[in-house]
Amino acid sequence: MMQDHAGSKLAAGIEDSLAERFGERLQVDPALAGLDELARIAGHRVHRDFLDRLVDPALLRLLCACALSAPSKSDLQQADILVVEDAHLRREIIALMPDMPWLEHAPVLLVFLANGARTPQLARQRGKPFPNNHFDLLFNATVDGTIALTTFMRAAAAVGLGCCPLSAIRDQADRVSALLGLPERVIPVAGLAAGWPAKAGHITPRLGLETTLHQDCYRQRDLDQQIDAYDRRRAAQQPYRRQRAVERWGQAEFYGWSEDKARQYAQPLREDFGAFLRAKGFCLD
Repeated sequence: MMQDHAGSKLAAGIEDSLAERFGERLQVDPALAGLDELARIAGHRVHRDFLDRLVDPALLRLLCACALSAPSKSDLQQADILVVEDAHLRREIIALMPDMPWLEHAPVLLVFLANGARTPQLARQRGKPFPNNHFDLLFNATVDGTIALTTFMRAAAAVGLGCCPLSAIRDQADRVSALLGLPERVIPVAGLAAGWPAKAGHITPRLGLETTLHQDCYRQRDLDQQIDAYDRRRAAQQPYRRQRAVERWGQAEFYGWSEDKARQYAQPLREDFGAFLRAKGFCLD
């Protein structure tokens, strides 16, 4: 009976989280296996506010090992994790992300790497040709690094840690690469801040499943209406505290997700990233 009650409670929590996320109530079977893990995934929250409490190095190593247990394309194992411990180095990297002052108080700073160097090295070591120095080498390594990042976040959530991915670490990828001593064909995919959460955080609403979930073939119907409905739903749950680039675009009467993202990408971003990748030895053809 107690097990039935626990399953019902978990199922209801998942339904609530997904309803808040997607604006749609999905039915969850209380007898389904793995409800505790589904509840963590469905209730995912980004954390940027951490307790003044260190994360044990042994625990961090365990979580990294779990992350690197994730699937890898053709068993090529092209993901690496770099733990940034040195205080001076941390300050230099954090200074490259000035819009994130909260990072100074994050107990853990990691950089997830795409390693496209090991596979060509295997070819040299074994006296084999390597005709695959093209875009797929970069793509595979990046996907491996991203899967490892996601797996780390799942493992961290399981032990009670909170995380926040840091795509901004690519804004100055060349500087980050130099600071971390990254060799040719090894690049930062994303940073990650982690620690013991100081508060629960919030669920970020997503586009409705009618927009992002497809069956048999890609369908895009009534996209403008779907985005507008999402804007309204998100604004009701989690309105933006400030409008982006008011000096350029003015103060909008209604400011939703679509307006924010349109403003964000109305200016060039990371225009030199392709040049950085080529300088690191990747072929983009």
